[in-house]
Amino acid sequence: MKNNINRLYNDLAWLWPIWEDVEEYRRESEYFTELIKRYSKIEVNSLSDMGCGIGKFIYHLKQNFVVTGIDISQDMLSNAKKLNPECTFHQADMRDFNLKQQFDSVLINDSITYTTNQKELLTTFQNAYKHLKAGGVMVAFPDFCRESFPYNSTEVSIARASLKPDNIDVTFVENRFDPNPEDECFETTLIYLIREDGKLRVEHDFHILGLFTLDVWRKLLSEAGFKVNEHKSCNKTTDLPVFACVKA
Repeated sequence: MKNNINRLYNDLAWLWPIWEDVEEYRRESEYFTELIKRYSKIEVNSLSDMGCGIGKFIYHLKQNFVVTGIDISQDMLSNAKKLNPECTFHQADMRDFNLKQQFDSVLINDSITYTTNQKELLTTFQNAYKHLKAGGVMVAFPDFCRESFPYNSTEVSIARASLKPDNIDVTFVENRFDPNPEDECFETTLIYLIREDGKLRVEHDFHILGLFTLDVWRKLLSEAGFKVNEHKSCNKTTDLPVFACVKA
């Protein structure tokens, strides 16, 4: 496989705020909060968002928690700080960072898809466990799983956020392809049609992402030390579960 380019988290990170409005993340954020409070064995005040991106979940989660965001991309963190200036952020890799502190709760959102083998996935869960207080809850969920992944699919969307400048229009074309169903990865190729003042430029991007069975998720969460509770997603576009995991 070719190497990741990941421009969407670097020189093209400016596209994120104009892609979707932050309000589109409210329902999921409320659902994660509900699961954390339902299963936590301790009083919950703090939360670490591992792989926080530009902080659209944090925007809602900070209404209930003191939030610390972790992300590997400085460009994404710059966006997150603008959206959530009152929160704390650290540039670090979710697989191996060490803040030398623990939190009452942890969220790992769709950034977990960038773990491309079982060792990385387990290491991420173990790192979340290390940064979680006893009795606390980690919420994590897969964006895709091996059982239901289409061999080749393409989606098209447009920038529609209220923050989008009037002179800029962007169309996103995203193709997901699995060149080898025997391994635990798939490829995502993105094409960005960017029109500024009517002038078109075309950019492209390539990502290698992890693809695991749900049983692998369950096994590795348990192996990391969590008691695993499984729930249906509140997102109507997916049948994949949300895992609410308690640290003993």
